[in-house]
Amino acid sequence: MSVSIAGRADWLTDKHLQRLLAALAEGGEEARVAGGAVRNTLMGQPVADIDIATTCLPQETIRRAEAEGFKAVPTGIEHGTITVVAGGKPYEITTLRADIETDGRRAKVSFGRDWKLDAERRDFTINALYAEADGRIVDLVGGIADIEARRLRFIGDAEARIREDYLRILRFFRFFAWYGDGRPDAEGLKACARLKEGLAQLSAERIWSELKKLLSAPDPSRALLWMR
Repeated sequence: MSVSIAGRADWLTDKHLQRLLAALAEGGEEARVAGGAVRNTLMGQPVADIDIATTCLPQETIRRAEAEGFKAVPTGIEHGTITVVAGGKPYEITTLRADIETDGRRAKVSFGRDWKLDAERRDFTINALYAEADGRIVDLVGGIADIEARRLRFIGDAEARIREDYLRILRFFRFFAWYGDGRPDAEGLKACARLKEGLAQLSAERIWSELKKLLSAPDPSRALLWMR
């Protein structure tokens, strides 16, 4: 059964966003809203930032955005990310990627055109959903079922996802505090416990930034109890 956020995502009707998505989809390319905006809309929560994933390469993203009269800033071009300001709103646009090398803190990526590979490099199933310009959801990893169950799961092997970036240990508890229900996923919890020493590789700034987001949840104690 297909799922759509049309009618419940006011942000999706923004004419500037629609122009941007249309421009990025010309000539056989593709562009979809990705991640948190889709997740939060499905969960009935406010949407703050809107990210876009596209098959366009970064320089082509810049060219197409500027051709529409939008401002394009290469905020993370080495990782495929361009920030486009359209109608006064910033949109982070990233070329589809696959990880080719990781060290637990950062990844070397290759650009591609495979939506499933792009989804599988993300952290949790609920964060790997895409929305077409008309609101139809593209779910390649079972994220919709997990949202309906308020279940937080790593994509694929939990330990493999954590070894790609040890910050995902803290993100597991942060997203559980915000979006989970009941008990945390057992496999994810065990993987976090086994690999917790990897947090020592991270900077204090990254750790504190993630903890602040966790502590700002309506009831952070739900997650903090499981971090002991």
